[in-house]
Amino acid sequence: MTSQRPLTLILLVLTGGFLVSQAFRTVAGILATPLQADFGLDKAALGQFGSAFHFAFGAMQLFVGIGIDRSGVRRTMLAVFPLAILGAGVSALASGFPMLVIGQVLIGLGCAPAFLVCTVFIARHYPAEKFAAVSGLTMAFGGLGMLLTGTPMAWLIEMGGWRMGFVALALASALAWVLVWAMVHEPQRAAPQPAAKETLREALGKFAALMAMPHFWGILVLASVGYASFLAMRGLWMSPMLIERHQFSLVQAGNVALIMSFISLFGPPLFGRLDPGPARRRSWLAGYTLVMAALYGVYALAGSVWVDVASPIVIGLLSGYLVLQYSDVRDAFPASMTGRALSLFTMVMFLGVAVVQWLTGTVAAMAIERGMDPYRAVLLFIALLLVLGALALKVLPELQQQRQGT
Repeated sequence: MTSQRPLTLILLVLTGGFLVSQAFRTVAGILATPLQADFGLDKAALGQFGSAFHFAFGAMQLFVGIGIDRSGVRRTMLAVFPLAILGAGVSALASGFPMLVIGQVLIGLGCAPAFLVCTVFIARHYPAEKFAAVSGLTMAFGGLGMLLTGTPMAWLIEMGGWRMGFVALALASALAWVLVWAMVHEPQRAAPQPAAKETLREALGKFAALMAMPHFWGILVLASVGYASFLAMRGLWMSPMLIERHQFSLVQAGNVALIMSFISLFGPPLFGRLDPGPARRRSWLAGYTLVMAALYGVYALAGSVWVDVASPIVIGLLSGYLVLQYSDVRDAFPASMTGRALSLFTMVMFLGVAVVQWLTGTVAAMAIERGMDPYRAVLLFIALLLVLGALALKVLPELQQQRQGT
């Protein structure tokens, strides 16, 4: 069955799932303080809780990419997303930390296709010259999910407890799934062709061709730290830092998260329209990554309430430059590999989020043991990772080209 629904409507419905996924991946920050109170979590455990979603999410990306290439965005989303509903229910009923982590893993698995179905749909059905702009608007709309985990979620938690937050997200997930089932049918030209069917081994083997390309590793190293730096701060550490450093209430911290999230909605469409094209795009990516590293350095060392409130807002806006990475991936690999390239990129990006959140939890715990400010240590560590990511984008392709030329 095909549908004559406009592409924009189909993309909007798909983006609804991405919106819910954004709420899930940023809810840890607003839940951190009540979870610490209920389960006695230390900073390391908090990092593990925040990273569980992203480990599961990232690990699924290769399989989701293959599923999309073979079965289409609709079937893949309908088959996988119910795990997010289940995971939210498990989290709401959690009686201890292990059950919380299991819930996060299920949510991460379920949300795995949420953004990739959007990017692949755009790559398949929109002109190449509109890819960056449409992707930017999609990221902005999906970013509304971060607004939900600001003031609204803080208010809900204060009124009904942290379990109500997961109940609300479970209901939102169910609604998103129903809308995909009812509204999403890919145009006929996007349907997989029987002649193109391949075995799982053949599908996995084709990833080796991506890894052999000179620009592959530089792109992936930056992917592993760019979004991870933003999400570690917004999705995990910002709210507890404001509460512990400056005695903000949960709702006051949620207000800052809400403002930052709202401002961050404008970044992706802005940078999508400013995309300088393939010749200069990587210079932009490296340059803005270094600017972000400098901002995190200021954020770490200043320590005043004004800087701790203003820095996330500025970082939220400038983080929109990361949308250029999707255009870079789209232009860097053959059209026949678009689904795989985007899935591999997304996998590395979210595994990077998981690793960075886990590492920042370890860094915070080590800082406390040494009598240091854990949040300063975390922010300086993030700044260092961004510097390394910018260098990798520049240096690794040159090294791989030299190696292949010898």
